[in-house]
Amino acid sequence: STRHNPEFTMLEFYQAYATYEDMMDCTEEMISSICQQVNGSMQITYQGTPINLAPPWRRLSMTEALSEVAGLDAAVVADDVAVMELAKKYKVDLQPDSGPGKARTGLFELLVEEKLINPTFITSYPAEISPLARRNEADPSITDRFELFITGREIANSFSELNDPIDQRERFVKQIEERGNDEEIHPEMDEDFVRALEYGMPSAAGEGIGIDRLVMLLTDSPSIRDVILFPHLKAEAR
Repeated sequence: STRHNPEFTMLEFYQAYATYEDMMDCTEEMISSICQQVNGSMQITYQGTPINLAPPWRRLSMTEALSEVAGLDAAVVADDVAVMELAKKYKVDLQPDSGPGKARTGLFELLVEEKLINPTFITSYPAEISPLARRNEADPSITDRFELFITGREIANSFSELNDPIDQRERFVKQIEERGNDEEIHPEMDEDFVRALEYGMPSAAGEGIGIDRLVMLLTDSPSIRDVILFPHLKAEAR
């Protein structure tokens, strides 16, 4: 599609003794300042839609976004049983062993993502879909994670890193058990990674930024093919 390509450019970075909140501050400062340098302003237009990249950027938890942006009943969103029924009503693709975290995420992708035009950090992703992210201390069903959305598309993904080897092994096991036909999930336990955590890893946060989509935004390019370094080409006609 105009937004996806099998090969793309990713900037990935980590910081020891930082949290996902530090990453939000860093990302906000970095992208807004780049926009200022490239365009001479933080007020830009993307494909005819005005975008304001001037800080501070909106920050919403996933459940807040489902309520405030999608207009869903907050009480229903917060209730594990009710949100599963709501996801089925909206025909969210759920496996038999999917939990409320996947239901909320499916509803978010269906009803919220494309409405996030100005930069918005979505936080508190379910642990169910975040196997490498640190659990939130106040609510272990969610993680200290965010994704950044601009013009209805994901630009960055970040979280406080999970450095507990016991929790990490349990989540890998659960993910493998629920893998189904999801080819993005590795079918075998990553023993090397778990063993590395057992030796010790400091608290840290990491982030990945989709450079191609960011360049699309800053250059008002309609298609990822306009900015990607190595686009797929058809065979030369002979």
